[in-house]
Amino acid sequence: MPVPRTLAFPSMPSAVSDTTTHLFGALAGLADRGGGRALAAAGRLAGTLVRPLATPLAPDDYLGLIDPLLSARHPAGRVVAVRPECAGAATLEIRPGRGWAGHRAGQYLPVGLEIDGVRHWRTYSITSPPSRTGAPGGRTLTITVKEDPGGRVSPHLVHRTLPDTVLRLGPAQGEFTLPEDSLPPRMLMVTAGSGITPVAGMLRTLAHRRFPGPAPDVVLLHSAPGPDEFLFRAELAGLAARLPWLSVHARYTRTAGRLVPEHMSVLCPDWYDRETWACGPDGLLDALERHWAAAGAGERLRVERFRPVPLSSVDADAIPGGRVRFERSGIEADASASVPLLETGEAAGVAMPYGCRRGICFGCLVPLVHGRVRDLRTGELHGEPGELIQTCVNGAAGPLALDL
Repeated sequence: MPVPRTLAFPSMPSAVSDTTTHLFGALAGLADRGGGRALAAAGRLAGTLVRPLATPLAPDDYLGLIDPLLSARHPAGRVVAVRPECAGAATLEIRPGRGWAGHRAGQYLPVGLEIDGVRHWRTYSITSPPSRTGAPGGRTLTITVKEDPGGRVSPHLVHRTLPDTVLRLGPAQGEFTLPEDSLPPRMLMVTAGSGITPVAGMLRTLAHRRFPGPAPDVVLLHSAPGPDEFLFRAELAGLAARLPWLSVHARYTRTAGRLVPEHMSVLCPDWYDRETWACGPDGLLDALERHWAAAGAGERLRVERFRPVPLSSVDADAIPGGRVRFERSGIEADASASVPLLETGEAAGVAMPYGCRRGICFGCLVPLVHGRVRDLRTGELHGEPGELIQTCVNGAAGPLALDL
């Protein structure tokens, strides 16, 4: 049953009559009850009604006042359900509004959440298959969030988010995806911890797909501390029992130690011939990249990292860091060339703006007063006075000052 909401129309033009206001309320109720198709229809009809009245604001601005899900310029989604997963994790089912452009299996989603009046942005892998046109009940998507005990946003999403909560949504992003054309005949997925989340979206997509010919042979190797920390364990076991083309192998680190590349020849003897997708901690991914490269199979390995790739230790040693001054705060700190300026500022006690911490949402932009920085993803050196610097993906390249 839809949760009743009180509609408010601040700064609406006086030409909007009571009748029109009631009609807008009815449209919002229609969107709540009718799913994706009704939401789109309500948005188009409301846009037609509002357009003559929406000067100087755009019609979309007023649609967002009626219901955030009617806005196409500022996409949003409403939480439909929150389902506990393993310890400290939950899956949020979200019904996106008009502005949602869809996703590909394996992509991640920037999510904006207001906490105490401040909007925070984080990115989470989408764990549901891409929406099918005309799916019953409208389109929904899911993200699965693992709590960071020292974090601010993930504990809120896992423990304090209720159905009917509205979240802002960025566009789906990332190239760690299934091929859009034909699938390879043999596939390998190597994951650890929450690295299972983008692969879960891929496996669910494959499970729903009808293959015109033989299905690909898929092997999943997953590492977790124990069975209780294995996200989607029961579901994946059920899929493996039902689908003859899927094999799932778990390695529990408390009893068997960490998953390392040397285990591949036992767990998946033909690993070097398979197209491989890997996601997990940096240590595992670094080891896999070296192992695949040594076997001449590096081009068949795709990795997804939840943090930017830092400069190599050789490059970092060759590049000096510098003294950073935070002009408004009056704080100075020594910065390593390989450490993001965001982390340098936080360690020094500066209130640093941030969002996704991955260089995606641009929530960490700070003006550069003077000095140079180096992009920790590409090694590119840049910096001009007044340039907006992404502090989460740039390190110091000599002394510099930030307007913060």
